[in-house]
Amino acid sequence: MASSLTCTGVIWTLLSLLCAAASCVGFFMPYWLLGTQMDKPVSFGTFRRCSYPVRDEEKQATVMLEQCGRYASFNGIPSLEWRICTVVTGVGCGLLLLVALTALMGCCISDLISRTIGRVAGGIQFVGGLLIGSGCALYPLGWDSEEVQQTCNNSSDQFQLGSCQIGWAYYCTGAGAAAAMLLCTWLSCFAGKKQKQYPY
Repeated sequence: MASSLTCTGVIWTLLSLLCAAASCVGFFMPYWLLGTQMDKPVSFGTFRRCSYPVRDEEKQATVMLEQCGRYASFNGIPSLEWRICTVVTGVGCGLLLLVALTALMGCCISDLISRTIGRVAGGIQFVGGLLIGSGCALYPLGWDSEEVQQTCNNSSDQFQLGSCQIGWAYYCTGAGAAAAMLLCTWLSCFAGKKQKQYPY
């Protein structure tokens, strides 16, 4: 199989896959914000939550159901900022994944990634990383929602965690985006081979 990538291009491909995987896994996992409610661990993502209160009719009390799941609807997400964060981060992850898979195909298909295509792919990665970074910056604006305040001992506010803490998925998503913006964008400039000039 002929490759359209230089040695730097192969490194770019591997790093692109790692960045896309880190951002996508971090985005999907509901461990962006960690806290407790009714002495049970609770965690939030942008569109998912683990452990939530439900009414137990037999006991006539509210109990914590220790399961993870998505919100029932897009409007069920606790705050407008988290809804925007979900869309923006999701689009950014999609762009990083698209470039990573295209770069992977460039390892097997000759003449797929030229210098120009590599630079365009790097620009797309930069935009994807910027979108994810914007989503991560928007996320703390939703910490003043009622659900988060119940989990953080009613002491959280925008950019104030209260008794909660930031989870590993938030860092994973942000690190993937930062590496895509800084490293992958730069490496993409040297990823493609110069195209051969064919005389006609």
